[in-house]
Amino acid sequence: MRAAPFAYLRPDSLEEAFEALAQFGDEAQLLAGGQSLMPAMALRMARPGVLVDISRLAALRGIALEEGALVLGAGTTYAEALRAPLVATHTPLLVEAIPHIAHEAVRSRGTLGGSLANADPASEMPACMLALGAQVVLRSAEGERAVSMEEFALGTYTTAIEPGEILAAIRIPLPESPRRSRFREIARRSGDYAMAGAALVSDEAGEARFVLFAVSDRPILVPGAPDVDAVLAAIDAEVEFFPDNHVGISTKRHLAGVLARDLLSRSAPKEAA
Repeated sequence: MRAAPFAYLRPDSLEEAFEALAQFGDEAQLLAGGQSLMPAMALRMARPGVLVDISRLAALRGIALEEGALVLGAGTTYAEALRAPLVATHTPLLVEAIPHIAHEAVRSRGTLGGSLANADPASEMPACMLALGAQVVLRSAEGERAVSMEEFALGTYTTAIEPGEILAAIRIPLPESPRRSRFREIARRSGDYAMAGAALVSDEAGEARFVLFAVSDRPILVPGAPDVDAVLAAIDAEVEFFPDNHVGISTKRHLAGVLARDLLSRSAPKEAA
């Protein structure tokens, strides 16, 4: 199939992008990496009247340390993040997770912000950003606001982004003490969407954030970490599991337990940050 007819705009600035969103309203769809949107358009699952291409906006690019946080431009590609020394030094969890995302061709075009805005519950990046305690920076013609990842992902393909807003950056707070991270996902084949996955970030003070993904309608921050038994109890009592096209609820629940035991029982640090 081919995409339904659409108009195409490539603004030269965020201000022009905001103007396009205001002019075309619900007909407009932002295009960043396009690795999810373009296949959906080809299948006519998505039919935007106007594509607003923000993939080349300099204001959405870059990786820097700012005021105690690692700031990643939303237009940063997976491949750029994987190569960035600042990412390797301060958020090795991303370096461990990114190679699991699809294939190299997708990672060279897909963007961090595009993944978060798409809010696919099987995506690696929303889970990692939740584990890292990140905030997303949303900009509009009226100004800027920051939203925690706990409040950003609202459900499958649903986020806290309001009409007229653009996801501009991701802020990951730097730890006060060294931390370690672990990541694992279970997929049918390399490059496939995960049937279940998990990310863990912990520090020397005993604080930990354990996140499950691809088991519910959004990444889930499971309470109780780093205690394995507490996390397993929370998984049974608090996580609402959803099936996918290949795996049912009982299998998802079993895999969640496998991942929790695996990540939380390993005592040796994977990486230091």
